[in-house]
Amino acid sequence: MDRPDQIRLTGLEVTARHGVYAEEKVTPQLFVIDLCCSLRPRPDTDDLATTVDYSELAQRVARVAGEGSLDLIETLAERVAQTCLAEDLVAAVEVTVHKPQAPLPVPVADVAVSITRRKPA
Repeated sequence: MDRPDQIRLTGLEVTARHGVYAEEKVTPQLFVIDLCCSLRPRPDTDDLATTVDYSELAQRVARVAGEGSLDLIETLAERVAQTCLAEDLVAAVEVTVHKPQAPLPVPVADVAVSITRRKPA
């Protein structure tokens, strides 16, 4: 079986107020989002209307990721996944949300959560 076509966005940066600690709800911090959308088959044509417009998708993901204040990056990853799955041609998506400035008691380069979601068959 052939592997489906994919669209990847890596390193999408959003400044937001997500986290469980009170200071995270006040002070914005950087979140970095990577996603890989597996696409449903499409016609072999050079027409943007036959695929996912990754510019528009990036804008929608950034808007959803920057809204409100969530406690968990797992919830943020779920919101991003559902945004991607709202696209007709997206069959599945893998989302990784990085929180490189997470307030931890020991130094770490990054904290990340990855999820995979699929549309029902």
